[in-house]
Amino acid sequence: MHHDRSIKPVGKSVRMPGNLDRGPVEFKSHISSHDGEIMAIATRDVVSVQPSMSIIAAVETMTRCGFRRLPVIDAGSRKLRGIVTSGDIINFLGGGDKYNLVKVKHDGNLLAAINESVRTIMTPKMTTLPESSTIAHAVEIIISRMVGGIPIVGHDDTMEGIVTERDVMKTLAHEISDLCVEDIMSTSLRVTSPDAPIGAVTRDMTRHRYRRLPVVTDDVLYGIITTTDIVRYLGEKKVFSGMETGDVKEVMTLSVRNLISGKLFTTVPERNVNDVAREMFERNVGALPVIEDAKLIGLVTEFDLVKAFAQGRSG
Repeated sequence: MHHDRSIKPVGKSVRMPGNLDRGPVEFKSHISSHDGEIMAIATRDVVSVQPSMSIIAAVETMTRCGFRRLPVIDAGSRKLRGIVTSGDIINFLGGGDKYNLVKVKHDGNLLAAINESVRTIMTPKMTTLPESSTIAHAVEIIISRMVGGIPIVGHDDTMEGIVTERDVMKTLAHEISDLCVEDIMSTSLRVTSPDAPIGAVTRDMTRHRYRRLPVVTDDVLYGIITTTDIVRYLGEKKVFSGMETGDVKEVMTLSVRNLISGKLFTTVPERNVNDVAREMFERNVGALPVIEDAKLIGLVTEFDLVKAFAQGRSG
């Protein structure tokens, strides 16, 4: 098998050869549905923040705990008020409408804006699940709405737990599948370059709802930049060490090569999806670039695996 397509310039969509269109997902017949089973796979001891917490404190919490999302709850009642995700932080840093908090209210001063309360950038209207939900219902929401984590609430909107894409994938991955990476990988990719400014990357991520972008130079995979990488850069205070004025432009013009992790794990198109799922668990990564003949030909993500396992197809 040979692929003759090359990576297109920064900010372009790249369509890779592959078996992308697999039709509708049918999972209800493959997942046993028992009311309340969602709590068996959910995280009950949830790290959360209060609406009054500062944005930078929430970012530091995300960084310290290694989470992409934090429920926002009232301290006394424990009622869920919203959720703040790495996507919200990326949006705030220049990717979308939440950037107005920096640009307009604080005239571009990032140091002032990050001390605003987290309620100013959280997502107040989110998808939730009741404690009585089934795993099948969670899978349906993850696939149809493309959400990576779903808070679980009690009858009075109190926070009872959270279930993530990874929790579901761990459960579904017990089903042996004959599918390989090429059957399920994403082949329409947006890529960026090591010299792309953080501001351009955050805008691309926000506009297209991507958590990660492959970083490519001269048709060769250089690394991956993720929303978590950018949040960590802010949370570890590295972003402030070289700032002179506090202006957000000082951050947004930095190239993403400064944020990319030195570790890069990849996979190949013929690999079995069960093996790939196990490697993602072991390495604690949410995606693996797919390489063939030293070229990037696709990306396999936790979402792709959830969808594949939910289909319950073999052979």
